[in-house]
This record gives sequence, structure tokens and C-alpha cells, in this order.
Amino acid sequence: PLMAPKDLVKKYEMKAERLGLNGKEEFATEEQVWPVQNERKVRILQKHAVYAAMMESMDANVGRVLDKLEELGIADNTVVCFMSDNGGLSTSEGLPTSNLPLRGGKGWTYEGGIREPYLIRWPGKTRPGSVNHIPVCSIDFYPTLVEIAGAKITHPIDGISLVPLLTGKGSIQRDALYWHYPHYSNQGGIPSGAIRMGDWKLIERYEDGRVHLYNLRDDIGEQTDLAKSQPDRVADMRARLHAWYQEVDAKFLQPKEPWKPQ
Repeated sequence: PLMAPKDLVKKYEMKAERLGLNGKEEFATEEQVWPVQNERKVRILQKHAVYAAMMESMDANVGRVLDKLEELGIADNTVVCFMSDNGGLSTSEGLPTSNLPLRGGKGWTYEGGIREPYLIRWPGKTRPGSVNHIPVCSIDFYPTLVEIAGAKITHPIDGISLVPLLTGKGSIQRDALYWHYPHYSNQGGIPSGAIRMGDWKLIERYEDGRVHLYNLRDDIGEQTDLAKSQPDRVADMRARLHAWYQEVDAKFLQPKEPWKPQ
């Protein structure tokens, strides 16, 4: 549930009024995936006071954790990681946040659903305030912490240690990143898979096999589908995506007769 201290909620209600946000259009039409009674919308204006208050509360409590590490004298020997499991909830359940300029949100394979912040503080190793734009994935979390701890991984894994990026002493080599989202969700997203290679990203819809191709360097909002103009690239990326499905034994929805309630 979306809940926050009343005084903080009031603070952001007053801020929205002060900024002149009240009365402005908050939502736009979203891609309609299946028939619904009410047309699906997406939030385009950040003015949800409760959500903003929750973010401030979280920030304050992360600060409490960091202060406690200092108090215990272990801050310099502790790696702190902060990340999200998905993009902001922008298309359902109250639509509390906007991910613009990214498209979509939680439950989608558009960037709004899969691109999140990944913050790591490694005292004496990471440079405070530095930013690295190389795409990484949650599967890299495990090998990174194992290497930092000085341990060894003795079995095959999919992730890559990010230590070279964190220390600024190197880079990582990866051909592609993959996503598999084989189900319907209350966020309105479609069953789909995705592959990213460099600046290029391909999304494959599982319902009808349609594919979409975007150049994220030029089109971070995924508004211009280049699939028809780049058939060779589509074929290559789709083949790699399908090979990955096989490698990980990906499961898919199977068609069934329409449900007929009694």
C-alpha cells in the first residue's frame, strides 16, 4: 500500500500547489493490451504526494542505516548496494509515479519497466559521485559481492563481476542482456522477451510474435520502431534471443480455449 507520514504527505501536497501543478493533466493514454472497462492510462506528471513522501521516508531511513554503520565503526568495511527490482509503477494501481522520458513501467519490457538505478558504495574503491553508463543486470550482483569478499565461484553463472567498473580499472565484456517476461500482470504489460546489444534493443511479443527494434542512444523513449528498416539486425538479435530461451529452458504461456464461466 501507498502510505507515508501525514506531515510529509502534506508537505508535498503544498509543494504541488506551490509549483502550480494542480489542475494540470496528470495522465495520458497508454497502450491498450486487452479489453478493459476503463481505458488504461499512464502517469505523465509527478505530483503524487503520498508517493513523494514515501521516497523521502525511504531516503531518510537509508541515511539511518548508513549512520548506524558509522556508529558501529564498520562503515569502511561494508559495501552498501541500493537498487530496485523493476521500474516505477506508472500504469496501474493508482499510477503513483511517472518514468518519463522512459516508456512504460513495472510489468513492461520497455525501458520504464527494466531500467533502474544501481548504486554501490565501496569505501576506498568507488569514487563518490561517479557514474558509469555501461548497462548491467541484477544477475551481476552475486559475482560482484563474491569477488569483493575474496571468495571464488566454482560453478557456471550468468552474471559478471562489476569490480572492474567499480574500481575504474577496467571494463566488462558482454555480448547481450536478456529479459523474459512470460505472463500477464496487473500492471498491464504484455508477455514478451527482450534483448539488448549495445545501443540496440529488440522486444518480441509472445502473443503474436511481433518484434520492435529501438536505438536507445537516439530514442530512449522507444517511440520510433526501426524493425522494418533493419531486417538483418532484427533477424540476428531475434535468433540470439531464441537461442537464449533454449539455453535457460524458458517457459511460455500455452494457448487454451477461452474460459467460459458457468
